[in-house]
Amino acid sequence: MPGTLRDILDAAARGVFPPPDGATTVVRPHSPRDTGVLAFTAHSVVFTDEDEGWVRAALGALDCDPLAAAMNPRFLAALMERTGRSNDTVDVLSVAAPLPGPAALALTEIDGLAHPRLTGARGRRDGVRAWAADGGILVLGQGVGGRLEAAVEVDEGVRHRGLGRALASAARHLAGEPVWAQVAAGNARSARAFQAAGYRPVGAEALLLPR
Repeated sequence: MPGTLRDILDAAARGVFPPPDGATTVVRPHSPRDTGVLAFTAHSVVFTDEDEGWVRAALGALDCDPLAAAMNPRFLAALMERTGRSNDTVDVLSVAAPLPGPAALALTEIDGLAHPRLTGARGRRDGVRAWAADGGILVLGQGVGGRLEAAVEVDEGVRHRGLGRALASAARHLAGEPVWAQVAAGNARSARAFQAAGYRPVGAEALLLPR
């Protein structure tokens, strides 16, 4: 199995996953900004600067299905307390290959210094760039493990017209590498948009954020 967080993510983008052996791999984060858990099929990855012995002891103390231990709320709460971090949600993690040629959607790159979507993105990603479309915005930046992450936002008045799907697809044309998307498990509308744009679910992620 690859030894770094980026190796694991790059392999998953190619469709090569950790062995479904019920184990948990503990790796160092790519950036000190990031700590969290990835859950693949019957294999979890905890990325943290914390002592691996503490991680395994905390997982072993749980009275739950070992396959679900790393995503168990009690483990996540213990990891948050240990690291002084917080968590918003558990996301479905999806990835798509880049596409050739220009995007079909008309986009204008913006600096977006005052846009709330970009303010939040800069706290979680490096090299953030943004593009505006009529009624929506697309954000790209280097996030967990240095992967390229996409986020889209569609104005309420133009929803249900396929703009979310078009923005998610445009991200694939703007990228020269696999594009990742994290969508809250309950956000079915966004999940459908990314899946319709060719992103395939590969796992789940709980990202712990500095407070």
